[in-house]
Amino acid sequence: MMEPATAQDWFLRKHEDGHIFGPLPFAQLTRWASSAQVAPHDVVSADQVTWVKAPMLPELGMDWLVEVTTERFYGPTTLGAIQEFMRLGEINGETFVINSCDGSKRRVSEMPLVLSQNEEDAAAADDEPSTGPAATGMAIDVQDRIRDLEQSLREERRALQEAEERYRALELKYRELAQRL
Repeated sequence: MMEPATAQDWFLRKHEDGHIFGPLPFAQLTRWASSAQVAPHDVVSADQVTWVKAPMLPELGMDWLVEVTTERFYGPTTLGAIQEFMRLGEINGETFVINSCDGSKRRVSEMPLVLSQNEEDAAAADDEPSTGPAATGMAIDVQDRIRDLEQSLREERRALQEAEERYRALELKYRELAQRL
């Protein structure tokens, strides 16, 4: 029988630079995931032989996708990381998030982000060395965001133009019918 994830020591390998952290208790890995220190492309392992993407470990709770634009998402990530992105100003209360487990979509402002660590967790974190990975931002490329917004603007202008053309055609038909009466 396999040991539960929470009973094992873990290693975290960062996607950006391949740096490995560990061995570390699962509780520490969970705290890192909740503080945006574990990114969606980072991998974890209990034996440094078999690595899986961090979101594949259900116990980490990386169940949320952040809707950066209507076509771009960040995640999966944790509720704690979402709270950290709010604190950093990368997202706001109007940003939509999707629960990847049940497919529900809601605004961050509608989320129960009451994630303050209890004193026991905070005390445990103070006892551990602070050699963890840096918090990971969503790294939204401003140029990509500008391109997305420009594309949306073009689509909205095209839709407006089509609506105005339909309105003119209907108005013309109306005048023709009104003249017949």
